[in-house]
Amino acid sequence: MEYGPNTPRTMTRAQAEAAQIDVGLRRYMLQVYNYMASGIALTGICAYLTASSPTFLQAIYGTPLMWVVMLAPLAAVFFLSFKINSIKFSTAQAIFWVYAALMGLSLASIFLVYTGTSIARVFFITAGTFGAMSLYGYTTKRDLSQFGSFLFMGLIGIVLASIVNIFLGSTMLQFAISVIGVLVFTGLTAYDTQRIKELYSEIDDSEIYGKKALMGALTLYLDFINLFIMLMQLLGNRRD
Repeated sequence: MEYGPNTPRTMTRAQAEAAQIDVGLRRYMLQVYNYMASGIALTGICAYLTASSPTFLQAIYGTPLMWVVMLAPLAAVFFLSFKINSIKFSTAQAIFWVYAALMGLSLASIFLVYTGTSIARVFFITAGTFGAMSLYGYTTKRDLSQFGSFLFMGLIGIVLASIVNIFLGSTMLQFAISVIGVLVFTGLTAYDTQRIKELYSEIDDSEIYGKKALMGALTLYLDFINLFIMLMQLLGNRRD
């Protein structure tokens, strides 16, 4: 980094390099958040348009296509997670946008179950909670990696309990899943943000830079969507 006329004379070379890294990190995190926000916006638009079209909704949920819509996003996440290093960045981007759109199709039923007012309210609650925890994860000096195994076990517990409750149909169990889910995904938001921030130091070329930002966005996107769903189950007002 070259010293310009506005660079303090007391700034050491190490301080100047640290300042340059900090600028690059902020630019990297901004790209992560832009990808994530764009994905959420695409999901919301697709969900609303699908719910607004009875014909399209019937074509999806009234046929076996429903299973394709529900399982395809999961397949896309696994594909990106395992193949991100071997595919082109442009391909990874395309899969991310397709994934976000498919999630919109699978979440369209929310508009049929809950009132629009409660969906908007819970969305802003989710956004506020996510923003606060992500900011904490970015700025805190505390090492959050010690909570990683605990949060992962909580996530596995939520998945298993949800599968069991498909057969039990227990209201109390669903309430417990939602409460624990809110806690787990709130914690994961801070944990994942810190981990994404730390991965920046491992980036050494533009291709990896883009892929890391995209995968970071996908991780935070999943935290946001799952937190929204859990809060929706707790706070959403169902239609009559």
